[in-house]
Amino acid sequence: MDPQVEKILKLPTKQKILILVLVVVLEAAAMVWFLYIPKYKEHTSLKAEYAKLQAEIEEKTRIANNLPRLKAEYEQLNRELAQALTELPNSKEIPSLLTSITTLGKNAGLDFLVFRPKGETPKDFYAEVPVDISVSGSYYSVANFFAAVANLPRIVNINNVAFSDIRNVNNRMMTRVNCLATTFRFLDKKEMKDDKKPNKK
Repeated sequence: MDPQVEKILKLPTKQKILILVLVVVLEAAAMVWFLYIPKYKEHTSLKAEYAKLQAEIEEKTRIANNLPRLKAEYEQLNRELAQALTELPNSKEIPSLLTSITTLGKNAGLDFLVFRPKGETPKDFYAEVPVDISVSGSYYSVANFFAAVANLPRIVNINNVAFSDIRNVNNRMMTRVNCLATTFRFLDKKEMKDDKKPNKK
């Protein structure tokens, strides 16, 4: 028999128990350090990864559940854009729009004294197209003209309205009206890019 083992067997019972306890504690510590702790860390990591994946699944499920609503909103925005495009003409339609305005005035019984388009003012994605207008006719004709312009399918704002030369002609109140009619048009992509370029000094 191994001399070391014989030496241990000859020790008093208390010392044998103490050695046994020490061996068990050392084995337990080794098992905790080399087996339990790595497995615990791996478990914690997997648990965190699981929670992350679960959150992603819930987020994607929420998006999937909202997909019909988002599609409906997208289609509504497209319809609104299409409607806006009908109200803002492009550059090719501006001359016909201005012709429509003069036709409405003449049909209302007005005489055009001035119809002078001014320079466009570019904004973010559209340009303002102002026109100085001066007409003469009855109050009734002026009111009909403004109402007809308001009913155009395109946006036309009438501003800076000034009445002058008011007189009674054959029991009809005649007047001269100066105003600024402003319509708008969409800028195409090239125009927007050119507008954003810095001016060279």
